[in-house]
Amino acid sequence: MGEPTVMFCTGATKAGTSWLHAYLEGHPECHFRSIKELHYFDALDEGRLDRRAAQIAAAREALADKRAAAPMFKRRKLAARIADHDAYLSVLERGTEDCDAYLGYLCDGVGRARVVGDVTPAYGLLSAERLAAMARMASDVRFVYLLRDPVDRLWSHVRMMAARRSDSGKVDPARAANILKRTISGEETQIVRRSDYQGALETLFAAVPQARRLVAFYEDLFTGDAVARICAHLGISAQPAPVDAVVHGGQPLEMTGEQRRAARDWLAPQYDFVTATLGDVPARWQTDLAKV
Repeated sequence: MGEPTVMFCTGATKAGTSWLHAYLEGHPECHFRSIKELHYFDALDEGRLDRRAAQIAAAREALADKRAAAPMFKRRKLAARIADHDAYLSVLERGTEDCDAYLGYLCDGVGRARVVGDVTPAYGLLSAERLAAMARMASDVRFVYLLRDPVDRLWSHVRMMAARRSDSGKVDPARAANILKRTISGEETQIVRRSDYQGALETLFAAVPQARRLVAFYEDLFTGDAVARICAHLGISAQPAPVDAVVHGGQPLEMTGEQRRAARDWLAPQYDFVTATLGDVPARWQTDLAKV
């Protein structure tokens, strides 16, 4: 058997990437490590491999504490996750670019699986040069980018950030409203960048040949259509998808009518670009697009 296909899912943030990782991790023809977002290439390009290593080390210690208190039937799985963290730490602690070590980590234990991969939405912000280099890392490298209705994606991202910035971990409506306002005014630069489908897709299209990349819609994941397309793109059989499963779902908070109108107006160029570039969009998009 030849070397496996390497898959990179480069986005978008809050567009179903956790669900996709869980699906592929459980697919019999795939071998995905338990750390969903490796953040190798963004950490590398931003000169923060040491910071990423510290994050993985902290996560590893948290898992060790959890295992120590866990019932026996859970300890084996937790031990495997700890081993995953140890193996990835050995890659990060090299302190410099080592794509062979990174690929070795992805492929360790691959067995007869046909696909390995890394699902890190932050890779959607990488340069065309870096994405092109990633596309040359192995004989068969495939990219997947998931799109979600721009307003829905933005609001999910805003709620996530509001929860992270709260001491209670809860989404405060006033905090979320302020983050949304700051995003639309350009002050929340990370949310702004991750809302820019046009920038991400133009960079991806410039860096990766069309046959090696697939753009799919979050809304289609839950009908099975997108899953079938992704599996075909990766050269694996389409397995039944848990369309009702929620992975890392955000805390609920409805947008006000005024907030939705402001977000739609701000995101109008994204609706226009995706529609012009890809043609048909899901019904959910059309509902918001008609109001732009």
